Amino acid sequence: MAAHFGRRLRKGAATTAAAAAAVAALSASQAPGVTTDPDKPAATGTSASAPEDGAGQNATGNSPYYTDLPPLNSPSPSPSSTAGTPVTQGDTEAGIPATVLDAYKRAEAELRSAKPGCNLPWELLAAIGKVESGQARGGRVNANGDTLSPILGPQLDGNGFALIRDTDNGAYDGNSLYDQAVGPMQFIPSTWAWAGRDGNGDGKKDPNNIYDAALAAGHYLCRYGWDLSVQADLDKAILSYNNSQDYLNTVLSWLEYYRKGTHSIPDGTGRLPTGRSDEPGRTSPSPSPEKPGGPTPKPEQPSSPPKPAEPSPPSTPSPPATPTDTVDHLADAGTAAKLSAMAGDTFAKKISTRAETKAGKSVGKVRVRFTLIGDTDATFAGGENVATVTTDSSGVAVAPTLKAGQKTGDFTVRATVVGRPAVKGLDYAATVTARAADALAPTGEAPLTCTAGGEFADQVTVQATYQGAVADGVAATATLVKSADDTTVNDKGPYFKDADGTAVRTLTDLVTDANGRITLPTLYADDTEGTFLLRIVTTGGATLTVELTVTAAATPSPSPTASATS
Repeated sequence: MAAHFGRRLRKGAATTAAAAAAVAALSASQAPGVTTDPDKPAATGTSASAPEDGAGQNATGNSPYYTDLPPLNSPSPSPSSTAGTPVTQGDTEAGIPATVLDAYKRAEAELRSAKPGCNLPWELLAAIGKVESGQARGGRVNANGDTLSPILGPQLDGNGFALIRDTDNGAYDGNSLYDQAVGPMQFIPSTWAWAGRDGNGDGKKDPNNIYDAALAAGHYLCRYGWDLSVQADLDKAILSYNNSQDYLNTVLSWLEYYRKGTHSIPDGTGRLPTGRSDEPGRTSPSPSPEKPGGPTPKPEQPSSPPKPAEPSPPSTPSPPATPTDTVDHLADAGTAAKLSAMAGDTFAKKISTRAETKAGKSVGKVRVRFTLIGDTDATFAGGENVATVTTDSSGVAVAPTLKAGQKTGDFTVRATVVGRPAVKGLDYAATVTARAADALAPTGEAPLTCTAGGEFADQVTVQATYQGAVADGVAATATLVKSADDTTVNDKGPYFKDADGTAVRTLTDLVTDANGRITLPTLYADDTEGTFLLRIVTTGGATLTVELTVTAAATPSPSPTASATS
């Protein structure tokens, strides 16, 4: 194929103008105004100046992208198309390499389960994959989804691009000086570090794998609780991927095109785009028209022109220091020594971190990233394990609300300065404890009695609370004990029955319901009379002892003696 990914084709001004007109024609009905992503500056369109180091970092670092537009005649699905994947027999642009298409659809399916409110369409991943890498260079991937050769954007050295110094020691992009966008969805390493996902189940998170990259892109687009079926949220999500109005319009054009039909083609046979956003049109100066009567005579040359002095080599100016460049360290800004919450609850304290210079002066307008580290399913608001916040005028960044998951144990929240890997991160210890109750009370006051050999008419029901509030989801055990001082299991008296009808006197795996209540199974009595104790204990130490009374069975009345006389 003549087109080659990364080949820089210089287009004339007429071509550029035509492409711009096509964008306007395809997007006029839906091209939105520029919106603001809460994690980065507002979009301002293409800019020749490089943003400050680390600012505006998004999925791609605003790396170049393909500007080719879909055909003006959108494909029409054939009558034999299956639901969700209309098959087209038309322009080859509608074809998506089989493995790449499978990766997009698998990512959509997982996001439909993990974040159903996002409403991510796989066609959006296809549109982004088209403009970022030409569908992984026309589907040059193996069956596992790995690209056959690296797909790298230009180094982000501030020379016409964003300035993003190396954040991964070259692990992903092979560049230890500056970051470069990597893989079929063009993630920069600093974004992949927290957004990466394992999409093909091989235990690795590889930006060069289309399954991993597509799933990561899906989660990235679904953060902040965005609903991609809403145009405003869709626009924000796309702009957060690459902060350019032209990029937004181009992606929307491909999204609309793919929604009208596509089909699978063999890997490696996709059409590669040719236009790139970093290749502006150029024109050659036109020759001056000649005057009537012959060419313009050349001016006389001086006989001995003075020899110019040798110019000094230009010095490379140092880039101006940004607020991020002045940060020396991070300091805690009033967070508790250790954060704690019960499983499923919200942490009462938010993490506050201050960016400071070496002299201890606060630094505003610095992006601080909070990342959850460890074996935990705790998340920030919105369901993500990472959040980026810009420091205020006092240099403080407050992390979003942290919510505990169901996994108990310790984990770490690490604060780092975006764009300054040399600044040591600040760690906060956090723990999730099991749900607990500190009080138990019976729900009824009637005495629990039964005759020997019978069954109790009423079941035991208790109410659990924690600090006066309903304690739901709390684990508990119930044991028939020998006495108040001897909590070993009694071997006589009342008992429960298991599924086989066998007598048991200890119940485990009890859990309070949404109202904080536990209703125990029916109790039975053996032939032993007396007063017995049932002890219920919850996680957190709440304890309740219930008295059970077993009375003698009623003595049957003797049958009357038959009369001797008739």
